Amino acid sequence: MLKFLKGELLLIQAAVVGLVAWQLEHGLLEGSQLVANIAAAALVISIACASMRVAHHAEVLAAKAGDPYGTMILTLSAVAVEVLILVIMMTGAEQPTLVRDTIYSAVMLDINGILGIAALIGGLKHGEQPYNDDSGRTYSVMILTAMGISMVVPDFVPEASWHYYSGFTIIAMLALYALFLRMQVGQHSYFFAYRYPNRKKSEVPAEAHGEDEEEGSVAVSIVVILVGVVLIGLLAEFMSAFLNHGLEGSGAPPALTAILVAAIAAGPEILTAMRAALKNRMQAVVNIALGASLSTVILTVPVVEAIALFSGQPFTMAMTPVQITMVTITLIAAAINVNDGETNAIEGMTHFVLFATFIMLSVLGL
Repeated sequence: MLKFLKGELLLIQAAVVGLVAWQLEHGLLEGSQLVANIAAAALVISIACASMRVAHHAEVLAAKAGDPYGTMILTLSAVAVEVLILVIMMTGAEQPTLVRDTIYSAVMLDINGILGIAALIGGLKHGEQPYNDDSGRTYSVMILTAMGISMVVPDFVPEASWHYYSGFTIIAMLALYALFLRMQVGQHSYFFAYRYPNRKKSEVPAEAHGEDEEEGSVAVSIVVILVGVVLIGLLAEFMSAFLNHGLEGSGAPPALTAILVAAIAAGPEILTAMRAALKNRMQAVVNIALGASLSTVILTVPVVEAIALFSGQPFTMAMTPVQITMVTITLIAAAINVNDGETNAIEGMTHFVLFATFIMLSVLGL
């Protein structure tokens, strides 16, 4: 038991930080904006640490399930954290574009950040890295369809009819994801897996061997994931309050909060993808990067549209011209790069440059 608690220190600290934030919330909110920003930064670090532990246990489940189930578990856990933080922050801030900007930031971070950096470092170490090109094409066309329906077309929907289109979007996203899941775990599961002919047993990730009987237990991992998500939700509520107070009137870029939410959720995925790339397991990287992008769009949109219908207040989902341009360039580059079943450092660099462009545009407030 003591060994288990020692292994879960990152979650224990989240519980302690949550109690401290609960006790000091009113006093900190009455203080200066600098104090609020420091408190928000501490909570961001605490949430990031807790999400890494959640991701670790998702990896334990993923290793036991194997591809494609493994990466699906990992991406779904990250998206669950992202949706939870997003919903909590939506209730505490009057930012009608927060959902749109978070989804856009997540796609830029997943495809250009995760895939770009992983392909770059993996290509520099291993040269060309193989994967199943069926998965890349499937992910790309579904991301394009989902983002087009939910984040481009709404710009042309009359304001008086927004609730009808919101209802349609919920049905369309759920239908797309239901079919995708059937493909991923059913007759087309081989689209999302790849056999590495030269791979040795010693190259199997450490998680696959089960670190110890207690930590590797499926039941324990599931319980820890659920507890971790609850703790993250509580911390996110305090973080939202401190962040809103700290950034009020500061002139910070509006997209800062959205990037923060996306980065917290994607942090553990980035580490997992980097490890996979260095071990020449590019299929896992493709599944994580593109799968996380698809899951973010296709699962976040129904949740927020349902909230909009329930509250009677629509969110701004239509992307700006700059965002549409960046998403279009990203998806075209991804469609070309993942079409041949191999990645290399040049392809990774193209996505990394696009990611740097996204950061630069965000700093400029575009």
